[in-house]
Amino acid sequence: MTLLHSFGDRIHNELVLLAPAGGFIPESFTRRYAGPDRHARWLSEVQRVRGRVYLADGAVQASQLTADGRHVQRSDYDSWHLLAVGGNGEVQGCARYRHLTGNVGFDDLGVRESWLAKCDQWGLSLRAAVESEIVRAKQRGAAFSEVGGWAIVPEKRCTIEALRIAMATYSLAQILGGCVGITTATERHRSASILRRIGGRSLQYGGTELPSYYDPQYRCRMEVLRFDSSAPDASCRRWVEQMSSQLPEVSVVVAREPAESLYAPPLQPMPVTWPSLPQIGWVT
Repeated sequence: MTLLHSFGDRIHNELVLLAPAGGFIPESFTRRYAGPDRHARWLSEVQRVRGRVYLADGAVQASQLTADGRHVQRSDYDSWHLLAVGGNGEVQGCARYRHLTGNVGFDDLGVRESWLAKCDQWGLSLRAAVESEIVRAKQRGAAFSEVGGWAIVPEKRCTIEALRIAMATYSLAQILGGCVGITTATERHRSASILRRIGGRSLQYGGTELPSYYDPQYRCRMEVLRFDSSAPDASCRRWVEQMSSQLPEVSVVVAREPAESLYAPPLQPMPVTWPSLPQIGWVT
């Protein structure tokens, strides 16, 4: 069935950001809550949500999760995380944004572990395509980024949450100074399709688009997409810009900050009136 969503209703979930330890945090984010314990609790909940969603989808096996059901990846600990938090404080959706500056190479990225990177036919093309995107980021004076860890609880999949989190990722990248980046997106639940609608594009090498592929580890078809935070799709640009102006109002939980940083009062996710979003339909 094809569903057309107006995306005009007020958001019921609040957004919380987790900032990596030692990472640059713009001064515009004034609602900071520092503390490794608090950060660790939120991150553990993100990993549990991912574990529960991925296990139900058949994307991982129970043996790939921790004893308490968490899906843990190394990049979790040097990345930003965007959390959609429900009224009871439960995480209902999340995405991971890794903002990389300085000398970045293909072997520093999670995409090196993908099936496509290990494929005899396409592995070298993937490496070359990603390296060309890294060069493009350096020429622009922008960071290189890798987005992943996207998970939405089943009851929220046919709502605006997935689209809002994806657009908020663009906005976060802009606030941090801009980026050129990649994401490995599943075709399950139309995740790759949603990302394409807001500006994701196929990686190319030598004038040829890299194909989608079946990943036996996650047991679904995947795509490696490229994106530029300064160039969201024209249909979404106005909404991304409006989100960029609202994002500094949300709560940011920081793993560790310098001692002179100002601490905000006890954490209460702040309601944010997100702009109405464009009409987008997809098949479920």
